[in-house]
Amino acid sequence: MNPLLQAERAVLGGVLLDPGQLDRLSWLTPDDFYRPAHRALFAAMRKLQADQHPAFAADGWEVPLTWVTDTVAEAGRNIRGLTTSYAHTLIAACPRPGNAPVYGRMVLEGAIHRTVTQHTIRLHQAARADALQGEVEGALHQADVLADVLADLARRWGTEPRPTASATTPPPVPTPGPAGARAPIGADQVADEEFLLCVLVNQPGAVDEVVDWLRPADFANHGHGQLYRCLGALHHRGEPIDQLTALWEAQRRGLLTDGTLTSERLQQICGGLGAGSAEYLGERVMRSSIARTAAISARAIGELADNQSLAPGRLINHALHALGPLDEVRARWQSLTAPPIPEPAPDPPARTKRADAALARSQPRPPTLFSPAFPASTWTPTARPPLRSHS
Repeated sequence: MNPLLQAERAVLGGVLLDPGQLDRLSWLTPDDFYRPAHRALFAAMRKLQADQHPAFAADGWEVPLTWVTDTVAEAGRNIRGLTTSYAHTLIAACPRPGNAPVYGRMVLEGAIHRTVTQHTIRLHQAARADALQGEVEGALHQADVLADVLADLARRWGTEPRPTASATTPPPVPTPGPAGARAPIGADQVADEEFLLCVLVNQPGAVDEVVDWLRPADFANHGHGQLYRCLGALHHRGEPIDQLTALWEAQRRGLLTDGTLTSERLQQICGGLGAGSAEYLGERVMRSSIARTAAISARAIGELADNQSLAPGRLINHALHALGPLDEVRARWQSLTAPPIPEPAPDPPARTKRADAALARSQPRPPTLFSPAFPASTWTPTARPPLRSHS
C-alpha cells in the first residue's frame, strides 16, 4: 500500500483509539488528507472536540464507545458510504496510537508535495494564457500566490524559507543548443524580435531606449539574443552600430563559426528599413520573456514536487530558488512600467532682511490722537492731580 495512505489511516486510527492525541495534532488540517473520506473523518473529529464530546473528558483508556459511532455519523453528513466497520479498519491500521504525531508529519509531508504541484499547475496555465494574450498580470499574480504558499508551508513544517539551488535539478532556464532556440516559439514572437533588432541596427541611438532593462535572455530565439548581445557590446564601447559592425562583432564572438548565426541570416534580420519604436517592441519582447520564464519555472518546480524522496524543507527552498529568474525579470519590468515619481514642490524662497524691512514699512501704523479719526475739537486734556509739597 502507498505509505502516504497508510499514514493517513494510521493517524485516524490513533485518534479513534485515543482522542487525546488530537491535541498533539493541532497543526494538521482536514485538507492535508488525500482521500475525501479521511478529510471528512478528521474534520468530524475536530467538530466533536470543539463541541466537548465526552470522549475528551475521559481519563486514560476509558474512551466511550460512542466516540467511534459519533465520529462516523458526523463525517457522514459531508460524505456518503462511511460505515463503522471502516472506522474499525482504521483502528487496526494504527501500529501505536502514541505515534500519531509522527504519522501526522507523514501526512503533512504528502500534503506539501501535493499543494506545491497544484499551484505549479496554476502558474503554468496562467503563463500559457498570458503568452497567448500578450499579458503578464496573470503569471505574476500566480507567482506571488505560489511564493506565499511556499512561505506558509515552510512555517507549518517548521523551517525557514531560504532559496537554495538544487544540485540534481537542472536550472530553470535551459541552456540552449548551439544553433537552436530555447523553446518552440510562435511566429509573432519571432517577428517581434526580428523587427526590434532591425530597428536597433538601423536607427541611430535606438539602443539607448532599451539597453538599461532589456537583456539577451529575454529573447526566445538564442540567435536573436546573441545578436542583441553584440549590439550591446558595440554600444558599451561607443562604437557605431550598423549592419557591417554587427556582422563583424558576431564574427569576433564566434557566432558565425558555431552556427548560431550566418551572414545571410544577419542580413535578413537587419536588412529592413528599421522604422518603429524600439521601446514599444522591447516591451513586447519582455512580455513574452515574463510568460516564458514563468512557464519554465513552473516546470522546474513541478519536477521537484514529483520527487517524493525530496524532504519538504528542501522542496520549499529549491522551489523558491526556481522562482528567482522570474523575480529578476519582474524587477526589470516593474522598473520599466512604474509610474514616474512626481518631483517635490520647490520650497518657498527664504525672505531676506531687506524683504522683511520692506514688509514692515508697508504695514499700516496705529492711529494717533490727532489723526482724522480723532479730531482735535473732541479732545480734552485730562486734569492732573496737584503736586504734593515736600515741605
